[in-house]
Amino acid sequence: MHFDKEFDASGLSCPLPIIKTKKALGDMAAGQVLRVVATDPGSVADMSAFTEQTGHELLSSGQEGGKYVFQIRKKG
Repeated sequence: MHFDKEFDASGLSCPLPIIKTKKALGDMAAGQVLRVVATDPGSVADMSAFTEQTGHELLSSGQEGGKYVFQIRKKG
């Protein structure tokens, strides 16, 4: 899937992946897609809750090579 920017949150624990994802999205234009890679198992629930609360769209959530990978479209 196409993405405009990638943020690697590997090694960060809650709440840092969400805080830094929010900051990364702040630098992006509406409609752009951010790919986030994380190692914290809690990030699965956190990303879902974050996108619901902020209005951003969680396009995908899955695992690649033992890491959690998310695609988030910035709300427009």
